[in-house]
Amino acid sequence: MTADQLRTEGARVLDLIAQYLTSLEDRSVLPPTKPGEVMARLEEHAPEQPGGQSVWDEILRDVSDLVLPNTTHWQSPTFFGYFPCNTSAPAILGELLASGLGVQGMLWQTAPAANEIERALLDQVARAMALPERFLSTSEQGGGCIQPTASDSTLVSMIAARKRVVERTAADQASLTVYASDQAHSSVLKAAMITGLARTSDDRSRVRLVATDAEHRLDPSALRTVIERDLADGLTPAYVCATIGTTGVTAVDPVDRVAEVMNDTGVAERGAWLHVDAAHAGVLLLCEEFRWMAAGLELADSLCLNPHKWLLTTFDCDLFWTADRRSLVESLSITPEYLRNDATETGAVFDYRDWGVPLGRKFRALKLWFVLRWYGLSGLRAYLREHVRLAQLFEHRVLSDDRFELLAPRTMNLVCFGLRAGDEPTAELMARVNASGRAFLTHTVIPTADGPRYAIRMAIGAVTTQERHVAETWDLIAELAHGV
Repeated sequence: MTADQLRTEGARVLDLIAQYLTSLEDRSVLPPTKPGEVMARLEEHAPEQPGGQSVWDEILRDVSDLVLPNTTHWQSPTFFGYFPCNTSAPAILGELLASGLGVQGMLWQTAPAANEIERALLDQVARAMALPERFLSTSEQGGGCIQPTASDSTLVSMIAARKRVVERTAADQASLTVYASDQAHSSVLKAAMITGLARTSDDRSRVRLVATDAEHRLDPSALRTVIERDLADGLTPAYVCATIGTTGVTAVDPVDRVAEVMNDTGVAERGAWLHVDAAHAGVLLLCEEFRWMAAGLELADSLCLNPHKWLLTTFDCDLFWTADRRSLVESLSITPEYLRNDATETGAVFDYRDWGVPLGRKFRALKLWFVLRWYGLSGLRAYLREHVRLAQLFEHRVLSDDRFELLAPRTMNLVCFGLRAGDEPTAELMARVNASGRAFLTHTVIPTADGPRYAIRMAIGAVTTQERHVAETWDLIAELAHGV
């Protein structure tokens, strides 16, 4: 493909994207696709011969006729399921440029600009959120990088924890134990499986899912009890994951009290690592009124949050900071001869190949750099605050209808609710809403004093969502609730 052909076809692709984004309101959020339906329309064998210029007509036609009608539209203004997965024009252009440059940023030497822009961006965002200075790259052992997802951050922090604890205590790796609340993300269990601290997702021999309080936050007294019991049994507490904004209900664990338990029991001094998973909610630290969630971060060893969830940045982009980069880098560093170079040998640079599992890494910082410069911090704060306001409005609608009840406290942009008539009617209502194509919701099961409850989750965070979309979705819910 020549440069002129790239310009021509690239313009057509960008036009298709722009048309798609402006058509989202008219599309059914959830497609009626059945399993295997797309596969059945694809050729069994890849084309043998080059397609030539005309193939782009076929490709774009297939995108319009096959891809778009069979896509769940995450960018729809009435997509309220899971958590947001934002994209925006500046992020799209940043991703396009990163692809065009084709940078492979495993070492500073292989991508000086990509490396230092990423390092600077992590420091900029840390300062904008008033994070502790120990997370800055200018501190003695701090710094940050962009991981693909929060799951990657959980994994690398657990790997670093394993190294540090064994180094300080000379403990047998088979004695290491991991702690998180029973509402923590499944990535904690997966990381334990990958690091050899759990055999299966059901293995609790060295993984403790700690009880939560009435507001679904990790209970520090319960954490203290299980840590003390494990110490008495000769085990070695190695890793605690606290969550700011749990997946189910956006509960905020008391990081400061978790850290206090780790200090009081002596496990922090022996190397136990405190990781804070703020994948969804962490971006709210840009807003001063939400910085109460950060209490105790000055005692944490690492923190992560996802701009690709709720900060207008195309997937994938997880920001990860650590206050102990030595343990992280040493736990993941392998330097064969073919990667040796003068810049690395000086120790003056960050080689991000040592900060994660893969050797290679793309130029992820570009899209976030573009987003920050286009919207500015004030624009991003306004964006987040508007979604929180819309969630509050939706919460008021739920409370004003006697047929409904809130099933968990609202902390930010997520409302968990159900029908007072019970779980089956609530599940039936959500199915009706999703089948309508006019909105998309997902559910969770919430522990309550009366037993587990099925709850509908209304997560407000799509880029194009406005007050009218929230109001119309409530009207749809209220209408479909009749006769359930």
